[in-house]
Amino acid sequence: MSTLPIYDFTETSNLKDWYVVNDGVMGGISQGMLELSDEGHGVFRGTVSLENNGGFSSIRHAFPAKTVSAYNYLVLKVKGNGKRYQLRVKSRTTQYYSYVAFFETSSQWETIRIPLKEMYPVFRGYRLNQPNYEGAILEEVGILIGNKKAEEFRLEIDVIYLESGD
Repeated sequence: MSTLPIYDFTETSNLKDWYVVNDGVMGGISQGMLELSDEGHGVFRGTVSLENNGGFSSIRHAFPAKTVSAYNYLVLKVKGNGKRYQLRVKSRTTQYYSYVAFFETSSQWETIRIPLKEMYPVFRGYRLNQPNYEGAILEEVGILIGNKKAEEFRLEIDVIYLESGD
């Protein structure tokens, strides 16, 4: 089994490598942010509001293209607060849609392994009639919360990487 790092949060991580996209892009008032914990974990936290047709908050990290055809899984080590999140990837940062998969969290640190081939294309919340992620190139990874309800959220992130194997 081999791995390919995507992002490893540490006490010295530069959060300018990430950007926050809230539903304000469509008139909403949800508030999300990304900060570092004292232990050096990324902390994606905030409040999702349904007012003004809103309902989501997200973080994204773009990077130079990685060839990922030798890998089967995208792996996250996270600790949440019982909320459901969406992992999002793009083959190219310029493509208008993302490939997504959902994951549930608990109050304990856990390792989430998402099969790349199960990530399906979505644009503005609607599934597209296109094939699932083919797993060749990767340029962006992100996490979104948008569960169609007003809620507070907190997700600690230790590391994100690709993994080969069964």
